[in-house]
Amino acid sequence: MFLSVFEMFKVGIGPSSSHTMGPMVAAARFLDMMRASPFQFAGVRASLHGSLAFTGVGHATDRATILGLAGFVPDTYDHDQAQATLAALHDTHLLHPEGLPALRFDPGADLIFDYDTQLTGHANGMILMATDAQGDVTLRQVFYSIGGGFVMTEEELAAGKATDEGAPVPYPFKTATEMLEMAETSGKTIAGMKRANEVSRNGDAHLRSGTRRLWQVMNDCITRGLCTDGVLPGGLGVKRRAKGIHDKLIEERGMNLTAPHTINDWMSVYAMAVNEENAAGGQVVTAPTNGAAGVLPATLRYYLDHVPGASEAHIEDFLLTAAAIGGLVKYNASISGAEAGCQAEVGSAAAMAAAGLCAVMGGTPAQIENAAEIALEHHLGMTCDPVRGLVQVPCIERNGLGAIKAVSAASLALRGDGTHLVPLDACIETMRQTGADMSEKYKETSLGGLAVNVPNC
Repeated sequence: MFLSVFEMFKVGIGPSSSHTMGPMVAAARFLDMMRASPFQFAGVRASLHGSLAFTGVGHATDRATILGLAGFVPDTYDHDQAQATLAALHDTHLLHPEGLPALRFDPGADLIFDYDTQLTGHANGMILMATDAQGDVTLRQVFYSIGGGFVMTEEELAAGKATDEGAPVPYPFKTATEMLEMAETSGKTIAGMKRANEVSRNGDAHLRSGTRRLWQVMNDCITRGLCTDGVLPGGLGVKRRAKGIHDKLIEERGMNLTAPHTINDWMSVYAMAVNEENAAGGQVVTAPTNGAAGVLPATLRYYLDHVPGASEAHIEDFLLTAAAIGGLVKYNASISGAEAGCQAEVGSAAAMAAAGLCAVMGGTPAQIENAAEIALEHHLGMTCDPVRGLVQVPCIERNGLGAIKAVSAASLALRGDGTHLVPLDACIETMRQTGADMSEKYKETSLGGLAVNVPNC
C-alpha cells in the first residue's frame, strides 16, 4: 500500500475537498473521457446524489461541477477567470473546454440535485453525461468523491480500494503494526521510511520542492486568515474571528500576567484562520480534507513559532510522518465525513498532526504511533452536522480544538515510552465500525445534530 504525501496533501480550493474539489476533479476526468471518445458531443449534463445533493449548495458543489466541465482544476484554479466563465455561461448556456467543441449547458436544467436516488457505491455520488446534437446521452459515467479530493469511477471503486499500480516501494506498510515492525528492522524513522518510498517513485528533488510548496501554501493561508476580517459567504452571517483574536494576542504578548492556557488560543487562531479562508473559497491544502484543513498547519505553525529549538529543516519530516498516518487511516477506514462523520476528518487530521509533532520533537516510532492513537481515540464518534451545509459551524472552531488535542496527544506520548493499551490499528478499525453504524443524518447531510437544532436562516 502506497499513498504519496502529495495525495494526502493536495493544493485546492474551499470550502470542501469532497464536495468542491472532488466534483471539479471528476468533471475534469470526464472531459478527458470525452476527448478520448470517437463520438461527437454537443452538450453535457450532471446529477448530484446523496450528500453531494443534500449539502451541495452550501459546499458550492454546483459551481465546482460547472467549472470542472469548463476545464478548471483545483491545483491551478483562478478565481477571476472562473467568475468570467460563469458570467459568460449565464448569457450563452455554452461551455468551452479545451480540446472539445462548444458544449450546451443550462445550469437550471442540466444540473440536477437528485435527493431521492442514492447511488450504491458511496454517499458522495454524481453522474456526468455527454449528449449528441439531438440531446441523446452518448457517454455516461458515475463518479464517487470519496474524501480528501480523491475521486473514483464506479468501476474503480468496485475493483477495491488498493488501487496503487505503481512500482513496489521499499517499505509498503499498510497497518501501524507493519510500520513499527519495519521501523525496528530497518532502524529508520517513520519519516525516513516514507521518504524512501516517495523517492523511489518520484525522486528526491520532486519530494523536496513539493513539500516546500505544500508548507508555503499552508502558511500563506494562515497569514491571509489572520489578516482578513468580514462576514463569511453563505447566508449564516458568520463573522471571521481569527484576525480579531490574533490582534489581541499580539497586544498581550510579553505581558507578565498572561495566563499559561493562552497558548491554546494561539493554536486555535492558526487553525481558525485556515478554515475561515476555506469557508470563503480560498486556496487551502487538504490535510487530509478541506473541512479539517486547519488542524495540521496550526500544529506545525505552533511548533515553529512557539517551541524552543524548532527548525524549519524538520518541516519535511513532519509532513512525511503525518502522511504516513493519514494513509493508514484512509486505507483501513475513511477520511470522508460523508462516509464516517467528522471523526474521519478532524479526528484523522488530529492523529496526523500529533504524529508529525511527536516526530519533530524527537519521538520514537512507538511514541509517534501512540500520539496518533491518543488523538484519534478522543475524536471517536464525532458526527458531521454542518449548519446549512456550510463548512463553518461547527467546523471552524472544531479545527482549533483538533489542533489543541493534537499537541496534547503528542506531549502525552512523549512523556511515555510508547507502551500503551490500545493499538493505533484497533483505534482505526473502531473508527471504521463507528462510521458504519452511524446514522446517515450525521454524515454531512445536514439532516441531524446541530444542523437541525440551530436556527440557520
